[in-house]
Amino acid sequence: MGAVEQTSETDDLLSKDVIDSQVSSRERDTAEGSERSLAIWLFMTGAIALASSATLVFERLQIFVDAGHTSVCDINALLNCGTVMRTPQAEAFGFPNPFIGLIGFSIVMTIAASMLAGATFKKWFWVATNIGLALATAFVFWLWFETTFHINALCLFCMIVWVMTITMFIKVTVRNISHSVIPAPENIRESIGTWSWFTITLVLILIFGIIVIRFFDVIMNMMR
Repeated sequence: MGAVEQTSETDDLLSKDVIDSQVSSRERDTAEGSERSLAIWLFMTGAIALASSATLVFERLQIFVDAGHTSVCDINALLNCGTVMRTPQAEAFGFPNPFIGLIGFSIVMTIAASMLAGATFKKWFWVATNIGLALATAFVFWLWFETTFHINALCLFCMIVWVMTITMFIKVTVRNISHSVIPAPENIRESIGTWSWFTITLVLILIFGIIVIRFFDVIMNMMR
């Protein structure tokens, strides 16, 4: 009788181990899928932002050669990259801002490609990446403020870079919170992933909503 009970207990323990193993495997697969999705997204947004930055660099070089050059994104008085690129704000550090994008977005794409190839990174690396994207996002908000309230013109390719940068920052921040890289309560870590797109949408609506309000009269006049 004792042998039967011992066998039953052993079977129960084995069943529990199998269940725990299956749960652990599912959690690992979910985590790997999440990291892969992030890598794909970073690569795509990085590529779009890099292409936009490269276009702006090319157009800025054309202006250096020919002061009267008309840029490909000089659409009208409001959407006019040339107007923006000729301002001091377009060279915040003494050289054209898009050169920063060429370097920064190349780094983002390299990180994404490494993740897709199976690379994993230490906590400090993700912290550094988050800080870098935070600084880039702060710079984007400054440029948004300057173009909206001081320059009074908008750069189409610049706005594409804004959207991509903000999206990268929020996505990486959400990833770092859910992976405990950034300290947060457990309930926030478990649920924050479902709020990433809501946050991105809210921020972009706020930014472009203010732009529409700021230039509402100009937009209405152009539509007549």
